[in-house]
Amino acid sequence: MRLGVVSDIHCNIKGLRAALDAMGSIDQLLCLGDSIDEYRFSNEVVGLLREIGAQVIQGNHEEVFFSLHGERARSAPGIDKSLMSWLSEQPKQAELTLAGKSLLLVHSTPWPSRGVYVYPGDPLLRRFGEVEADYVLYGHTHMQLAERVGRPLVVNPGSAGDGRDYRYDRQLSCAVIDLATDAVEFANFPNPNLPSI
Repeated sequence: MRLGVVSDIHCNIKGLRAALDAMGSIDQLLCLGDSIDEYRFSNEVVGLLREIGAQVIQGNHEEVFFSLHGERARSAPGIDKSLMSWLSEQPKQAELTLAGKSLLLVHSTPWPSRGVYVYPGDPLLRRFGEVEADYVLYGHTHMQLAERVGRPLVVNPGSAGDGRDYRYDRQLSCAVIDLATDAVEFANFPNPNLPSI
């Protein structure tokens, strides 16, 4: 089974479409939060995620959007209320079993408090090894990672909407995980919203 993994789309529909193209044939798409951009909603991004049956969790940007502080943003003209309602019903983390493997999907960390940035090489990565799962998938940092930490294989696909990973020229990225082999493939691609140099 091939899983496509995206995170931190931040309303970038062109980035999401480029990620889907880069992944090729996948059996399931997982989105690890921040599909929207704090006070900005994207009918196109959320609609496409729902249309293709992606497993979606909320990130810190959804948390702000659906909080008291996001009340004005939620009343902006043009927002598809059914899509907004669908996104509001998505969990903040998810536990899945696919092809006999257990997966934990979180946006930042498996432990409270949410919002901690755990970058590649951070000693906090060791805490991911406390999770009783075969895979822990997380986003938030916009930086790619695939590392075995105790039992789980910990994977961060980077960002499909706002490239910040300086190791790859701040390109956008996504990941494909083969559950049969544990192989993780990353795809890096230019942000379609930025002018080419």
